[in-house]
Amino acid sequence: MVIDDALVRELLDATEDGAAIVLLEGRAEVVAQAALDSDDFRGAAVLVSRAELRDRMSGSPTDEEVTRLAASLSDAVDKLGA
Repeated sequence: MVIDDALVRELLDATEDGAAIVLLEGRAEVVAQAALDSDDFRGAAVLVSRAELRDRMSGSPTDEEVTRLAASLSDAVDKLGA
């Protein structure tokens, strides 16, 4: 499963700090925190929240930083076997 730049950018642009990239049934998507408790996302694994990403970065990330972050998250997912 690939976590791409667009998905990371979508999370960074989310208005809610609790939004997160989640893994469910072979897909990754950005989900609002409130939706995580719904039946649609029952069993989803939270990969990273917007707040966690913002804590790792200072200011607005460059395209290069987003690309590196996406690659790092993809690598982590691959190692999990998701």
